[in-house]
Amino acid sequence: FPSHDSRPKPNTSQENLTKIQQTREIISESYPFAQTNIILRNQNLGLATQTVVYIFSDGPKPNTSQENLTKIQQTREIISESYPFAQTNIILRNQNLGLAQSILSGVSEIIQKHGKIIVLEDDLIPSPFFLQYMNDALNLYESEDKVASIHAYTYPVPQTLPNTFFLRGADCWGWATWKRAWNLINTDANYLLQTIQNQNLNKLFTFNNTYPYTQMLKNQAESKISSWAILWYASMFLENKLTLYPAKSLIKNAGTDGDGTHVRKTNKFNTEALTQPINIKPIPIQESVEARQAFEMYFNSIKEPLLQKIIHRIQKWLK
Repeated sequence: FPSHDSRPKPNTSQENLTKIQQTREIISESYPFAQTNIILRNQNLGLATQTVVYIFSDGPKPNTSQENLTKIQQTREIISESYPFAQTNIILRNQNLGLAQSILSGVSEIIQKHGKIIVLEDDLIPSPFFLQYMNDALNLYESEDKVASIHAYTYPVPQTLPNTFFLRGADCWGWATWKRAWNLINTDANYLLQTIQNQNLNKLFTFNNTYPYTQMLKNQAESKISSWAILWYASMFLENKLTLYPAKSLIKNAGTDGDGTHVRKTNKFNTEALTQPINIKPIPIQESVEARQAFEMYFNSIKEPLLQKIIHRIQKWLK
């Protein structure tokens, strides 16, 4: 289920946030079919034969290029092949819904049918134990109203974190949720932004001002970006809900991150997917202070130095 909501660096400029969105719009129209192929052909993905899969393929934009039409067709040929799942359902959109609407409508449609959902982007490579972790956690915390979602990706922090832990809000790189939580999502970015500001929650929302979540929400409110993920995070944050994370990532991101442009790349978010199963056990339903601090330190560590930002800007001017 492709979403392409790759993260910008913590101190990404407004100019580059706009470029990120432009890049995402291109990608969301012409999915990287090679990565789709890798995910669907993952023979080591545990519980695959017991899993019902829904694949959404967004339609082309008006006046799209022939190159992108070809990529869309190649992707659709791949997803139409036979794969080792219990059932594969393919939804081909004739029109382009765009990033946010495609995710919001797709998740809503499936969660109405099944009551819960596991969402995997097409540039994320799951560990063989991904589905086991997600299903075990979904079952364990299904009746815990405080828990909004399950997340499979964890930043490559140097600290040793608990086997599993909770953080306030929600996330978007290999995640799962239930109907009860998804029903709480608020797609009014202006309301979310004003509420965070009125309640003086900006510092907490941005991990002590180390990540530009407020700026992203502001850009969403001003229609400069089209991000379902910032709405999901902000909604669950304001509802004071929690998301479960693993100590080590069960996801390897095969996409290109950094400041979101085609040219610049970074390995800052790179992790190797966990090669051992995670034993899911009940833990206290509260945010992990040590994990939040570890994330804050990590976000600080990957900020682009001022000198490097100046050099990069000069290089763009000289082109």
